[in-house]
Amino acid sequence: MRTARLLNLLQILRQSRTPVSGHELARELGTSIRTLYRDIATLQAEGADIEGSPGVGYVLNKGFFLPPLMFSEEEMLALMLGMKWVSGFGDRPLSQASKQVLAKVERVVPEAALDAASAIPFGIGEGPSDRLAEEDLSDLRDAIRRERKLRIIYQKPDQTVSERIIWPIAIGYFSSGRVLVGWCEASRGFRHFRTDRIQGRELLQDRMSKRRTDLMKEWRSRRQS
Repeated sequence: MRTARLLNLLQILRQSRTPVSGHELARELGTSIRTLYRDIATLQAEGADIEGSPGVGYVLNKGFFLPPLMFSEEEMLALMLGMKWVSGFGDRPLSQASKQVLAKVERVVPEAALDAASAIPFGIGEGPSDRLAEEDLSDLRDAIRRERKLRIIYQKPDQTVSERIIWPIAIGYFSSGRVLVGWCEASRGFRHFRTDRIQGRELLQDRMSKRRTDLMKEWRSRRQS
């Protein structure tokens, strides 16, 4: 009971960008203000970077992550299923990373929770071809993250090849392959490019003329209209 309350307290603080008063925290947790103060002191003693004081409010500084120790059976199953999906359908670096994540989680999660989740049979279907499994899209993710333009050599379904300058904003992962979403300067619009048809690509020094978040909003808006 107390452990669950401490985790809930951390969740509330993590989701708030501004200090939360002790009385508001106590009200959300359904506990007394004295118990709330003791809980905060306990978390601080355990290493949680919580700043604040009575009358001022409390805030959890960025960079602190909840320890993956108290997953419910359903949460553990969701995590295992998600990591197995990424392992099967992600490109090579993501697939390897998902296996490492799952291995780390299995080392720290209580054995009872892990056994309960493992007892539920589930599957993710057949993964992509060996050729797709060896794909490495790290440079595309880097371009998206840094908001840099890409020059790509792209082969259309009719086998014609063209050179494009695109502003990459997202990558879609599907059972049949992966799709790079971006604004194409030549087409002056959003286009979807299958990554297995990209014959060559180069990260340019030029930054995209719009922020990626703004482009994502525009892309989603056009898809819904």
